[in-house]
Amino acid sequence: MSRNPNTIGIISDTHGLLREEALLALKGSDLIIHAGDVGDPKIIQSLKSLAPVFAVRGNVDTEPWAQALPETEVIEAGPATIYVLHDVHALDLDPRASGFHIVISGHSHKPARTEHGGVLFLNPGSAGPRRFQLPVTLARLDLSEEPWSVQFIDLLDATTMKNSRHSV
Repeated sequence: MSRNPNTIGIISDTHGLLREEALLALKGSDLIIHAGDVGDPKIIQSLKSLAPVFAVRGNVDTEPWAQALPETEVIEAGPATIYVLHDVHALDLDPRASGFHIVISGHSHKPARTEHGGVLFLNPGSAGPRRFQLPVTLARLDLSEEPWSVQFIDLLDATTMKNSRHSV
């Protein structure tokens, strides 16, 4: 699906819990990506009240409703082609050779932004129940100008963890 969004909200590992802080942080997104472990179909419906939603199935999404979610998703978003999957360790292609600019995943519950071979890898962290001492986060990706901006938002503090610029 081709879109021309400027702001992409990225959320993952909600595990059935959609916090009010997450909805506030995602407000104003042109589209939202959920990188799996949704946990409850009502979460996707709630996110759709804010923007179009692309969601993939995670390892905890085993109920019958979740079978409708794809394991991977390809999104054309303005200048970027994005590949979405739940667990980056299940990546079975070369993203750069396949024409992807960004790979989005979840699963680890750890927010991360890295670059490998000119491809931006993003994990928004977990926005659901807190696990161990890991932060409760989501991310916003701004594609309106290069270098692209990635912002991680800590939902428990409602403050910005990190803002970085990136160009591919």
